[in-house]
Amino acid sequence: MRKTEPIEPGNPAAPARTPRTNNPQRTMADILAVATGEFAERGLSGARIDAIADATRTSKRMIYYYFGSKNGLYLAVLESAYQRIRDIEGGLHLEDLAPEEALATLVGFTYDYQLANPDFLRLVANENQHRGEFLAQSASIREMNATAITTLSAICDRGVRAGVFRHGIDALDLHMSISALCVFNVANRHTFSLIFKYDFDDPRAIAQRRASTIDMVMRFVRND
Repeated sequence: MRKTEPIEPGNPAAPARTPRTNNPQRTMADILAVATGEFAERGLSGARIDAIADATRTSKRMIYYYFGSKNGLYLAVLESAYQRIRDIEGGLHLEDLAPEEALATLVGFTYDYQLANPDFLRLVANENQHRGEFLAQSASIREMNATAITTLSAICDRGVRAGVFRHGIDALDLHMSISALCVFNVANRHTFSLIFKYDFDDPRAIAQRRASTIDMVMRFVRND
């Protein structure tokens, strides 16, 4: 049965709202988009369902209807955030590229994505404060992120066979190193820029750091 939104009683004193099209998928997507920003900015405890409802022109009752609870919405936001980055990675078609080009492309994409999506890093940082409590409740997050390791492992194996990558590269360790290099630029930009007077918004600095990150990873895996 198709889900429909309940009609709320009218309130003459309240400002008129623009009617929402009865499209559950669109409504859920809108809620997730707004909730992503709310949870990233305020964390799980500080995020307000009322604020999300107001911004999406819906109601708390409707949010709970779709997601069950505030915790359920938070978990859905985490799942959506991880799904998005993995989906885009899948669209890179790295298997069609030579090993060195594939790895450089993946590192460059990771750098660009983290820089363009600071809310993703804030969500991850917030979940680390919860010691992964909510990630542990999601089998889909573990499954979708397993592809990141299998993809990287396949690139390394092809590189070894081609004689361009060294033997003994652990894909999970390499994934952690790539993440560390790319996340630092976003997670520590405010403190680092204040301490060292480094302009993270300078296009030249962004390009230089991106190239340096790719170069460090490539030097680490090359069979020299």
